[in-house]
Amino acid sequence: MLKAKNKPEELGTQLFDTNGMIKDGLEEELDSYTRSAVSKIRFSLVVKPAIISFVALIVSFFLDVSKVPFLGNITYDLAQSLFPNWKPPVENFEPYTFWWLPVVTYGLFVFMAYLSYSKLKIEIIRTPASETIDRLIQAATSVIDSISTALPLIGAAILLISIRMGEEVFLGISVPFEIKALIVLAIGKLFEPVLDQLGVEFQNVVNHVRDLRDKYFSRIQIENSKSLMKQLNQETPSFGRNEMSVEEMSQYKNLLEHSAKLSGLMLKNLSSIQEIMDKLNGSQHVSSEKIRELTTLATSITQASNSLTDERTISGLKHLEAIVVKK
Repeated sequence: MLKAKNKPEELGTQLFDTNGMIKDGLEEELDSYTRSAVSKIRFSLVVKPAIISFVALIVSFFLDVSKVPFLGNITYDLAQSLFPNWKPPVENFEPYTFWWLPVVTYGLFVFMAYLSYSKLKIEIIRTPASETIDRLIQAATSVIDSISTALPLIGAAILLISIRMGEEVFLGISVPFEIKALIVLAIGKLFEPVLDQLGVEFQNVVNHVRDLRDKYFSRIQIENSKSLMKQLNQETPSFGRNEMSVEEMSQYKNLLEHSAKLSGLMLKNLSSIQEIMDKLNGSQHVSSEKIRELTTLATSITQASNSLTDERTISGLKHLEAIVVKK
């Protein structure tokens, strides 16, 4: 026999070293792609998903019980245009203006989105993973949702307190603040698609990096398997198939004939059993003739079983197995 040129340990070491060098090159390539893909993501992509929340911000200027800069008493003007005979109530006090509350909170939401965008750019380049995206997006969403939910609750508390303090406090502070707080709640809910869009864009980069890595390693495994099989084929002598001799073919024929006879006998016995069982099922009493038939059938089955344990039969089956294995 031929001696192997390389020991298995040496061959495994060579493959490991090759995989190590390929892996380093792959990581460099993926890192370069990630940096390039992340740099192409601009914060301006949030403009489209932010349109609906911006519209809600504009609508907030038209829902107010106090004066709005450049628009005046816009709510009273709208009410009078809808109901010409309506006259605004005469009030001895001017409600506080909270038109700025939705504007400030909206600016805070945009700032939170920008912070998430900046952190995602850094973290995805460092570790491109879906868990990183989910963690940062969930953190920003929680902050925005907390702010937008807390303001109406605070306004409701102020509203309940001001009821006891009189009409001036109730209509002058509590009502306008609660109106704007509810608008902030609506804006916060409508702002969530902005963060979702950021998550989708960065998730596309992560998915592409994962696909590249999977395809790369799959190709490496296939190439390594081919290389290993090629070396083993070169180092191991090949054995040709042994052709069947005349004697083996004769034995093979005899075994087939013997097996066919046994199969026919077993089939005949099983058919007899089925026929007798059908007859037994159709009758309530078993006669002596049927008992004799059952005894004859049992004897036939015993003879067939004994023939299966015959030494010639076992030897023939072993020859058949040896011939099949050689083929």
